[in-house]
Amino acid sequence: MDAELLLLFRDMGMGLMLGLSACGSGAGAGVAGMAAIGAWKKKYSQNKPASFMLLAFVGAPLTQTIYGMIVMNRMADQALASHGAFLIGIGAFCGLAIGLSAYYQGKCAACACDAMEETGKGFGNYMIILGFTETVALLVMAFTLGILGRLAGA
Repeated sequence: MDAELLLLFRDMGMGLMLGLSACGSGAGAGVAGMAAIGAWKKKYSQNKPASFMLLAFVGAPLTQTIYGMIVMNRMADQALASHGAFLIGIGAFCGLAIGLSAYYQGKCAACACDAMEETGKGFGNYMIILGFTETVALLVMAFTLGILGRLAGA
C-alpha cells in the first residue's frame, strides 16, 4: 500500500482511539453528573447538606480518556506507520470498547449517586463496582499495547 495512505489510516486510527474513548468519558461523566445534581437538589430542597463525595462518582469515567491517549501515543510511533490498515481497526474497536466502559461506568456512578445520597452509606461498595467497569478499559488498553508491541516488532 502507498505510504501516504498507511499514514492516513494510522492517523485516523489514532483519532478514533482518542475520540471514542473521550466520547464515552464525556457521556459517562454527563450521566453521573445529572444524577449528582438531582441528588443534591433533593437534599437542598429538604434543607439538608449534600454530599461532596458524589464528585468522586462523577469523575470516575474521565480516566478512560487517559487510557485512549496512552494507546494513541503508542500508535503514533513511527515504527507502526507501515501497519496503518491495522491501526484504523484497532483505533475503532479498542476506542469503542474503552468508550463503552466509560459510559457504563457513568451509568453505574449515576446509580451510586442516587443510593449514596439516599442512604449516606456504601461509598466503598459503590467504588468497587465502578472499579469493575473500569477494569474493562484497563484490560483493553493493556491488550492493545501488547498488540501494538507485536506490530512494532514485525
